[in-house]
Amino acid sequence: MNGIIIYGSHYGTTKQYAEELSRRTNIQAISYENVNEINNYNNIIYLGGLYAGGVLGMSKTLKKLNNISNKNIIIITVGLADPTDEKNIDNIRNNIKSQISKEIFEKAKICCLRGGIDYSKLNFAHKTMMKLLYNAIKKIPKEKLTAENRAMIETYNQKVNFVDFSNLDSIIAEIQK
Repeated sequence: MNGIIIYGSHYGTTKQYAEELSRRTNIQAISYENVNEINNYNNIIYLGGLYAGGVLGMSKTLKKLNNISNKNIIIITVGLADPTDEKNIDNIRNNIKSQISKEIFEKAKICCLRGGIDYSKLNFAHKTMMKLLYNAIKKIPKEKLTAENRAMIETYNQKVNFVDFSNLDSIIAEIQK
């Protein structure tokens, strides 16, 4: 299979998923920071951690694509909020839509996975950002909180891990189509 798994991960859960997906599919996994050429691949699987609404490294990586007509593109996000919540998925899709070309967005299959966070490992800037975000979210009335907001409140300043490799099964089936 002519493919590549590219990932963007700050703290490791996205990398864990990418490496497990690579192991199960025999497709090379590589950090977006080390990818130069992706046009030689027909199957492009991009896994990116969600940070402040953005998918780490996705825009920079997918801008390298010249012709997508013969490409199978799968975008997989990894975040804290429950990926089965429809509002959360809509927010993720809208954020992706704003980061990539219309052509790539319409062609790509988008999947969402749940990752984790360990506040003790966050760098100073991320800790500060999360504290500011947490303080702002706490002021929102409970009935107006999104799934993402609730996940933030429930996990703030903790170490949580929702990584579940069994969720890769449907993605592997999509790759093998």
